[in-house]
Amino acid sequence: MNEQFEQREFEKREFENREIERHPVVQNEKRPRRGRSQLLAIALVVLLSFSAGFGGGIAALYYQAGQAADTGGNELWSGRQPIQINVSEDITVAEAIAQKVLPSVVGISTVSEQYGGNAFFWFGEGYTYDAESVGTGVIVHESGYILTNSHVVNDGDTKSITVSVYDHGDVEGTVLWNDATLDLAVIRINVEGLVAAELGESDDVNIGSYAAAIGNPLGLAFERSMSQGIISGLNRSIEVEGGQDITRMEGLMQTDATINSGNSGGPLLNSRGQVIGINTAKAATGEGMGFAIPINVAKPIVQQIMETGAFTRAYIGISGIGLEDQDYYSREELLEVFETATGIFVASVLEGGGAEKAGIKKGDVITKFNGKTVGTMNRLNTLLVAFRPGDEVDLVVLRDGQERTLTVTLTDGETAL
Repeated sequence: MNEQFEQREFEKREFENREIERHPVVQNEKRPRRGRSQLLAIALVVLLSFSAGFGGGIAALYYQAGQAADTGGNELWSGRQPIQINVSEDITVAEAIAQKVLPSVVGISTVSEQYGGNAFFWFGEGYTYDAESVGTGVIVHESGYILTNSHVVNDGDTKSITVSVYDHGDVEGTVLWNDATLDLAVIRINVEGLVAAELGESDDVNIGSYAAAIGNPLGLAFERSMSQGIISGLNRSIEVEGGQDITRMEGLMQTDATINSGNSGGPLLNSRGQVIGINTAKAATGEGMGFAIPINVAKPIVQQIMETGAFTRAYIGISGIGLEDQDYYSREELLEVFETATGIFVASVLEGGGAEKAGIKKGDVITKFNGKTVGTMNRLNTLLVAFRPGDEVDLVVLRDGQERTLTVTLTDGETAL
């Protein structure tokens, strides 16, 4: 029955580390030109910025705010040079966070070419136009590295990027890297005297934990607006529809924050003013359902880009199908065929890759990646970004009803493609 499963799902197969196209919401259009047309559709609102609700607590009289330490190298915030906020009366958590993080939040304005249909006829080539959009980003290193969403920079396909920097005005930005599936991007600006945000540990976040957000809701007219709430849920999965593609995002943090267009790419913060997530989307219907990418997903990417100038993906060397993504089979049917309803069905093993050398075979089901359960290709891809080519990982593989652990040396994909 595995062969039947493979045939039925072949057209839906997700290849390892495949990027899925996204379409951000744009605000203004300029100078129509002739061209083709395109329909924009989103099931979950992917915002060009993000925000959170209200609430508050009382902080200590002395609240330490972090500034990027000058380590002389490419290291993320180390916390060795804290800025101490001295006050003569009680200060709320939100006020202390604002003093600490506001200088690290930037506005990101882009101009990109978009496509529109013929407004007067049902036929014709349509036209192209320059579209302006506004989002948010957060400075993660004083040398000018900024983390944001991929859809904020139109997945890297922009004519220009202008970054609004606290106390520095508008400067030109350059996209160094972006990934539409992860919805993350790294841009850089050439400005001295920047203040970097402190990056926290998203793995330490719990449901009910304090959460605050700073961003540019509805555009730069309300730049660096702050709001607060709590973490409402963890490890959430959502689907974002753009054009004819649907991107599945997993492992997200859910917040009850009030979400407004213009805040995507902004930081989600804990009570210490540390970045624990990058805000990315909200539910199109209903209130108080916003989602953020855990900062631990982005950390290794940013670190590698600062060290090498680029991000090199690590590959296992397979194409696969996530059992949890299947619509055609019930859980009972999956259990009958594979003896598990969670895992990655190995549709093919790429010649010369790490998987082949480790003994992984077509028809195997990968159930764990370095001790963590995997049920979808997106989940596997998210875990892989923390590793580099040459690293070894342990995969638990289910074959003929028996589990076995295989050690795979990751590659850069060149030997497997």
